[in-house]
Amino acid sequence: MISEAQFQEELQLLISNAIREDVGDGDHSSLACIPADAVGTAKLLVKDQGIIAGVDFAKMIFKYVDPNLKIEVFIEDGATVKYGDVVFHVTGSSQSILKAERMVLNSMQRMSAIATKTNSYVKLLEGSNTKILDTRKTTPGFRVAEKWAVKIGGGENHRFALYDMIMLKDNHIDFAGGVGLAIAKTKSYLAENNKNLKIIVEARDLNEVNEILLAGGVYRILLDNFDYEMTREAVKIIGTQSLTESSGNINEETIKQYADCGVNYISSGALTHSVYNMDLSLKAI
Repeated sequence: MISEAQFQEELQLLISNAIREDVGDGDHSSLACIPADAVGTAKLLVKDQGIIAGVDFAKMIFKYVDPNLKIEVFIEDGATVKYGDVVFHVTGSSQSILKAERMVLNSMQRMSAIATKTNSYVKLLEGSNTKILDTRKTTPGFRVAEKWAVKIGGGENHRFALYDMIMLKDNHIDFAGGVGLAIAKTKSYLAENNKNLKIIVEARDLNEVNEILLAGGVYRILLDNFDYEMTREAVKIIGTQSLTESSGNINEETIKQYADCGVNYISSGALTHSVYNMDLSLKAI
């Protein structure tokens, strides 16, 4: 995964671009009718239920828009919330609060939905040694916040992007001429470029599992669209030679059965690409 410094840099880039997109040359609705010296307070009101996420991110957004805004937090990231809960108050320039409002709500609504879905998967895995992973199936430009939400919900992040981990999937393998060649070429590439990146390789059947093990040096083997019986057999074959991960159309009904096969990880794109935003609002008080 990326470093904490890179993570923070990505967040700042996200905020600056989103505010640029939304505000442009000015929030003329507020400028037209709200005096520049007007001050006020607004509350973040929950109109749904689930896991709240994005409180710390909201603080960053408010600070970017106006460092003089004051935020009083009542409910922290990762807490369970219900209809009527007030997460925080923000006080200061009314124009600044309105300028930040939409980005704060858009971000927190989606982050809370992701954290809630992730937490539901984590609960389904209780009693097993399997952990839930996200994927790169994220909203363009909003990945850092979505992966943060997965962590808040109790999940773990897969690689952040293409540059921080090697992942050889079906197309890489086919274009490279086979799984053994793909791994060999990858090892040579890493050595030649003095890069220390972990290697994950996708297996489509048990034959490819054996080829991957023969090549060696693979951090994790991705068992893609394996049924339960194949997954159990693959876990048995792999043993402790590599970590194991199940993926492919895994949902609430099947996730526990895959965990019971003994895999270390289960990855799910649904954590980030199939969620309904939590209903939140920012109301003047």
